[in-house]
Amino acid sequence: MGYVEGLKCRECGREYAVEPIYVCEFCFGPLEVVYDYKRIKKVLKRKTIEKRKMNLWRYKELLPIDGEPQVGLDSGYTPLLKADNLAKHLGVRALYIKDDTVVHPTLSFKDRVVAVALTKAKEFGFDTVACASTGNLAHSVAAHGAKAGFNRFIFIPATLEQSKITASIVYEPNLIAVDGSYDDVNRLCSEIANKYKWAFVNINIRPFYAEGSKTQGFEIIEQLGWTAPDNVVVPCASGSLLTKVWKAFKEFKELGLIKELPTKLFAAQATGCSPISTAIKQGTDVIRPVKPDTVAKSLAIGNPADGYYATRAVAESGGYAEDVSDQEIIDAIKLLAKTEGIFAETAGGVTLACTMKLIEAGKIKKDETTVICITGNGLKTQEALSGNTIEVHHIKPSLASFEDVLKKIG
Repeated sequence: MGYVEGLKCRECGREYAVEPIYVCEFCFGPLEVVYDYKRIKKVLKRKTIEKRKMNLWRYKELLPIDGEPQVGLDSGYTPLLKADNLAKHLGVRALYIKDDTVVHPTLSFKDRVVAVALTKAKEFGFDTVACASTGNLAHSVAAHGAKAGFNRFIFIPATLEQSKITASIVYEPNLIAVDGSYDDVNRLCSEIANKYKWAFVNINIRPFYAEGSKTQGFEIIEQLGWTAPDNVVVPCASGSLLTKVWKAFKEFKELGLIKELPTKLFAAQATGCSPISTAIKQGTDVIRPVKPDTVAKSLAIGNPADGYYATRAVAESGGYAEDVSDQEIIDAIKLLAKTEGIFAETAGGVTLACTMKLIEAGKIKKDETTVICITGNGLKTQEALSGNTIEVHHIKPSLASFEDVLKKIG
C-alpha cells in the first residue's frame, strides 16, 4: 500500500477517504492529498532515489498511488540544462532550464500528471478517461490512455491550433471540439463528469492528477545536487504547476532531503490572459476572471482553478509575477532556440520573456541561481511563429546561384 492518509479540504480542513472526488461537500473547497510523512521519512533517502530508474516514479512514495505504477513508465526525469549562452546574453551568473520539451512521450510536462492520474484511474477501476484541455493534456491523455487500454474522450476548444488537434487525433480518441473558450469547455466537462462514470483527470481525479506536477520540483532539486535554487520561474495556466513545485520543495525540506529552502517562486503569464500575475502585482489574492486573448493558448485559462493558491505560494516564498505581450513571447521563443538550441512552445516563450523582465526589474538578482521551467515542445505551436521567422533562401541547383545568395548574406 501507498503512503496516502486521505484527502483534505484546502479551505475548511475537513477530511475525506481516498475516492474519485475533488470538492468538499461542506464548503466546496478543493481537496488535497495528505501523506504520512513520518512513514515516508523512514524509507525515502537520497541513495534510495538515486538507485532507481530515471523516470518520475523514482519518487513514488510521494505520489498518491497504492500499488506499483501502471502508466507513464517512460515519463519524467527530463534534463536540467545549464544555459550558459543564455545566461551570458542576460547578464546573469547561473541560469538553468528545466527542459520538459524532450524525454516525455508527448513532449510536455503533462505526461507527469497523466501518468499519475491514469494509474489512479486503474486503481479506482475506471474503464473510460477524459479531460478538458488546451492541447498538451489532450495529447497526453490520448496517448497514455491508448497504451493503457482506456476508452478516451478528449474535449478541446474548437479554436485550438491545428497542429495540436492533429497531435491528439493520431491516437484515435473520441475528440470533441467545443465552440467556446477553455473555461466553457471545462464547465461542460464538469456537467458531463457529474452524469457519466468516467475518470476526468482534471476534474474528479484532479487531487491525484495534480500531484504528478511535484515530480518536476523533485527533479530540479535532485539535479542541482540536492539543493534548492534561489529562484524558479513557472508558467501559469490554472496555477497548479506552480503550487505543486512549491509543495515538492517543502516536502523535500520536511523529509530532510534538503537542508535549506531559499527559493523564491515567480509566476509567468501572457498579458492577454494574466489573472494570476495581475493579482500578485496588485498585492491581492482575489482572482478576477478574464477573457483570454493571447498566442499562448496552452496558458489561456481565464478563470484559473488554482489561481488563489498560486498567489499564496508566491507570497509565501517571497517571489513575484510578470506577464508579457505576444510579440515578447515570440521573440523569447526565438532567443531560446538560437542561444540554447531548445525549441519551446508559446508557454516556454512566456516563461523566458517573463524571466527577462524580472531580471531587468531587479526582482531576480543577477548573481543568484535561477531555474526556468520550459514545459512543452515548440513543434506543438509552430503556427505562432508564422511571419516571424527569418527568410528562406531559394536557389537553383548550381554553384553560381548559391554564391549569389552567399554574397547577399554577406
